[in-house]
Amino acid sequence: MIAAVFFTGVDWFVLLGYFVAIMALGLFFWRRNNTADQFTAGGRTLPGWLCGLSIFATYLSSISYLALPGKAFVDNWNAFAFSLALPVAAAIAVRFFLPLYRRSGEVSAYSLLENRFGLWARLYASCFYLLFQIARIGVVMYLMALPMAVLFGWDIRIVIIVTGIIVTIYSFVGGIVAVIWADAIQAVVLLAGALLALGILLFDMPGGPSEVIEVANSHDKFSLGSTSLFDVSQPTLWVVLAYGLFDNLRNFGVDQSYVQRYIAASSDREAAKSVWFGALLYVPVSALFLFIGSSLFAYYESHPEQTQEVRVIVAEQKMMQAGIAPDAPEYTAQLNETIDSLTEKDLGDRVFPHFIAANLPTGARGLLIAAVFAAAMSTVSTSLNSSATLVMSDFYKRLFRPESSDSEHVHVLRASTVAWGAMGTVMALALVRLTESVLDIWWMLSGVLGAAIIGLFLLGIMVPKIRGAAAVLVLLDGMLLIAWMAASKTDYWPSRWRDVASPFHPLLVIVIGPTAMILLGWIIAKLRSEKANEAAVD
Repeated sequence: MIAAVFFTGVDWFVLLGYFVAIMALGLFFWRRNNTADQFTAGGRTLPGWLCGLSIFATYLSSISYLALPGKAFVDNWNAFAFSLALPVAAAIAVRFFLPLYRRSGEVSAYSLLENRFGLWARLYASCFYLLFQIARIGVVMYLMALPMAVLFGWDIRIVIIVTGIIVTIYSFVGGIVAVIWADAIQAVVLLAGALLALGILLFDMPGGPSEVIEVANSHDKFSLGSTSLFDVSQPTLWVVLAYGLFDNLRNFGVDQSYVQRYIAASSDREAAKSVWFGALLYVPVSALFLFIGSSLFAYYESHPEQTQEVRVIVAEQKMMQAGIAPDAPEYTAQLNETIDSLTEKDLGDRVFPHFIAANLPTGARGLLIAAVFAAAMSTVSTSLNSSATLVMSDFYKRLFRPESSDSEHVHVLRASTVAWGAMGTVMALALVRLTESVLDIWWMLSGVLGAAIIGLFLLGIMVPKIRGAAAVLVLLDGMLLIAWMAASKTDYWPSRWRDVASPFHPLLVIVIGPTAMILLGWIIAKLRSEKANEAAVD
């Protein structure tokens, strides 16, 4: 493997130095995490800029660090429409959601649903959130392990297990304060690594930056995609924009990971500052990563020998995924056949790791790998902390032991951190056999697992008269709609039912599901109101 040769002692020093610094930070805050409130809310005294950097770093996971360049390399800048929806979602979150969380005094985002609809709503949202985090941790850890496999030629499954253990230990050691401070440091490492990689990309081309732009533009790599208003079966600009609005509402409005940042902030103003800081910083940075992807396309177009190296690496990974060992009979023939069958889409998520391995100078290579780890660790540690918080507050304390002591809560928080770390690692191992774009897989999982939760929150805010059994009916109908839209786009949907399959692109699950729930809730509330008025007249 390429980087097994080029990863030098200096690179190892940079990478290990990063790990030592982050672990030392976690240990520094270890003694401060002796209460549940400190572990989950950091004493509610943190400045807005710090919470905002943490939000930004959580957003900029390895999904963004590797999958966004991969998406631009294969397709175009269509994914940027997701980022363009961020300011609108942030404004709605600051105006409507943030004050509710700050006034509630609760550490759980979903206690508001219990106040609005009953205990069932709180438990439903918590359960789906916890499932959502297992999926998120799995995708992030897989993308963290992928460049390690490319760099060292290691079995990606072993890399996932080892890194999963490391990240879980880090999350176990530090509470929310350590996580937030680590996020802030990791945000700097992320940006430094990305800017360094882009600089090398642009100036390593024979014609410099102008050639990169010319080649990428000639292949339509800067396009935002189709602008058709009526094609809802494809990820057009408007489909991705609508998806981005609702998914970012889920992030900023109902995601426990972000809500804990609001609660940890020292005041309402600082909490609002954290939302705007994280949201507005992510927009240009996501453009930076998409530009890296477009530049990678131009670079590999002018370096066909390196493109062939990537094809070999991807083919070897596919053989591994299929369980074919290098010493198997006819391995070479099967490998060559696999190489010939590869499309550009197969290469997308692997190109940036290869570029890091083959083209970055000594020391810089270690920094970029540290950046990939930073992207993953900031997200995974946040997911583990928020998941543990919900297990403690919404299940253990709320259902099983309402009178439990604070020391019990700390034990539950730490045990839950380990449990969710283990389940996320298993999810990452399951993703090894998937070869599609990881960004597409993640967007699909995000929509399906988050659609009904944001629908329930919006229902509670926009249809104030609906409660009880009517709200349960709306949720069940919304879940059926979401399940139909998602399932009918999979290979498991029976061919005889193709005529009743969803005509919508899977990204619209999180748009149509919540919208349908709000409309149905409004209709039910309207009918009930009219019926009550008729009864009053009689």
